Amino acid sequence: MTTPFTLLDLAGASRLPSAWEAATLVLIDHQREYVDGKLPLVGMPAATAACGELLALARRHGSPVVHVVHHGRAGSGGAFDPEGPYATIIQGLEPLGGEHTVVKGLPNSFAGTTLAAMLDKLGRKELIVAGFQTHMCISATVRSALDHGYRSTVVASACATRDLPDPLGGAPLSAAEIHRHSLAALHDRFATVVAGPGAWA
Repeated sequence: MTTPFTLLDLAGASRLPSAWEAATLVLIDHQREYVDGKLPLVGMPAATAACGELLALARRHGSPVVHVVHHGRAGSGGAFDPEGPYATIIQGLEPLGGEHTVVKGLPNSFAGTTLAAMLDKLGRKELIVAGFQTHMCISATVRSALDHGYRSTVVASACATRDLPDPLGGAPLSAAEIHRHSLAALHDRFATVVAGPGAWA
């Protein structure tokens, strides 16, 4: 058996995390729905703390920050209802003055939003990405970022997901499995995955 390798490694791509001086921090769906709403995720206290560390690093380095928030159907009472309490950003991760907010309605943060235009205006070609859920909006956005010409660094400890049923009828897949497999798929071609904010220590 051959040793597994990634397509980015095969191409000789850099595996260094994006430098703060060249990057924009994109935090995705860091909202209460994933803490105490209809979609609680596994490991949120630790992941939220890691998101806070990334925000502190970006602010210390003067890097742009984009907060992406998901909005469902208003007044529906469903997940991410913008008129309800759970679409709000998690306490401690709220935008500060000068930081940007993008509202989306699909997993891909570029789809039907102002994100592409905003990033183009900021003029940086590297993204540091974190948020929720790993297999859903993180994956969809990072894959699309490649199509838009961006190099992404995904911070594993600042992402989280949930258990899922096995579509082939096996035992449910744990959040840890979904998280790890999603990151491995991204690390193959779409991003450099780092363990946590300590990658910039």
